[in-house]
Amino acid sequence: MAQRVAIGGFGAIGKVVAEALDRGIDGLGLAAVSAREAGRAQAAMSGFAKPVPVVPLDRLWEAADIVVECVPAKHLRRIAEPALANGRTLVTLSCGALLDNFDLAELARERGGRILVPTGALIGLDAVQAAALGGGIASVRMITRKPPGGLEGAPYLVENGISVEGLNAPKRVFSGSAREAARGFPANVNVAAALALAGIGPDRTAIEIWADPGVSRHIHRIEVEADAARFSMQIENVPSQENPRTGRLTALSVIALLRKLVSPLAIGT
Repeated sequence: MAQRVAIGGFGAIGKVVAEALDRGIDGLGLAAVSAREAGRAQAAMSGFAKPVPVVPLDRLWEAADIVVECVPAKHLRRIAEPALANGRTLVTLSCGALLDNFDLAELARERGGRILVPTGALIGLDAVQAAALGGGIASVRMITRKPPGGLEGAPYLVENGISVEGLNAPKRVFSGSAREAARGFPANVNVAAALALAGIGPDRTAIEIWADPGVSRHIHRIEVEADAARFSMQIENVPSQENPRTGRLTALSVIALLRKLVSPLAIGT
């Protein structure tokens, strides 16, 4: 019997994941979605082979075994708390918000739920996790470069009066911990939180963020110094046309994780 999947958020990420499920993934079936504008979501499903109900965020769990969360970080608990309290599997993209709501992990443990964080727009989280087990990690550093438009409106920039308009050269707009980066750039660097959780934690993981008018992609470079290995990785993600703050790879990463949950052959740790 196919596992039922409900998706919270029907934007740049959620719609792509829903379309993939509607086209067909063996062992999985789209059961429900949630959206800020229900009518618009229903209209967007007009071409689906099997349109599904649009339900409130806090009721997604009722229709599903797996709940995919891809909404603004402030709505994380509305989806996560009831889903985990009822033993569902939660796939969350608001990894940054998870750092300040880590009691959800304890709730999952108590009620038989699970929290899964996709690799998203990063690369090499498997290697970071392995290095953390292989004798310890001394340092993890990530340098992110984004087109200025992909950072506009970030709370950290607004609160500190930092403008990224009209730049003609790269500008470093943040340097600090992954925890601080996740709070200051909730729509931009969930990757920082994912990296921190995979390795040495949000307070020891160092992050730099640059607004760079010379790039058209989201660039993340990771540098790791560990007992088991020293390595660096870089990925350049194409921004989504619908939302320039989100890379196209993010939705594909969610689909890959869902496939892995039901596949008889799974690659990677």
